Amino acid sequence: MPDYFHGYTVVGLVAVVGVLFVCVAFAAGRLLRPVVPTREKMLTYECGVDPVGEGWAHTQIRYYVYAFLYVIFAVDAIFLFPWATVFAAPGYGGTTLAEMFVFLGFLAVGLLYAYKKGVLEWT
Repeated sequence: MPDYFHGYTVVGLVAVVGVLFVCVAFAAGRLLRPVVPTREKMLTYECGVDPVGEGWAHTQIRYYVYAFLYVIFAVDAIFLFPWATVFAAPGYGGTTLAEMFVFLGFLAVGLLYAYKKGVLEWT
């Protein structure tokens, strides 16, 4: 029984050491940094340009939609690698091929829906 929990003990110890390392690093940074607040240091920083106008700006939703579509297809690419490795194993060819076509079909339907809604048009 002690050998069974040995793996969990190592993982737990590494997690505790990692958390302690982060806590010590933050505490050391807080203790060692100079604290001299000035008016210029308290201003909002915008890439070296003095802030002008309000702090809120309107952003078009299509940027978020493109980012979301990228994430979807990145996840699709991540799923293709394990599928290819299982597809090469004997006895799994037809089943994994059918499952991947179902998966790609769902993605194609989602992309077609986005295209029909006009999401992919950049105007």
